[in-house]
Amino acid sequence: MPNIIQVLVIGRHEEILNTVLRLINNTPDWEAAGALADEQAIELFQQRRFDLVLIGRGVEQESEAKLRAIFTFQSPLIRIVQYFGDGGHLFAEIRAALEVQQEQKNALLDNPFQP
Repeated sequence: MPNIIQVLVIGRHEEILNTVLRLINNTPDWEAAGALADEQAIELFQQRRFDLVLIGRGVEQESEAKLRAIFTFQSPLIRIVQYFGDGGHLFAEIRAALEVQQEQKNALLDNPFQP
């Protein structure tokens, strides 16, 4: 069974969030959950294991900083990227973030002296 990439999508505009969720969930081997509020995003993050977090451009800077701090504290290698609601760029952003994440994991595995 293939490894399903789990994506948490955080946005402030319900229509855009639903579109992004639909695009991701229609992609084989990807599964997304979405949140319109910070508290909902934090709760989802604590309940499930996500490979990637996408934060929409409508999310306030203060909220984004808080979410990044909480998520990276709980999962230091989590990739967090901003998305802009454009379907074509969305897939490229996700793939690039996943590649960087895999490179970080490989670097940790390759370095026996890394704590």
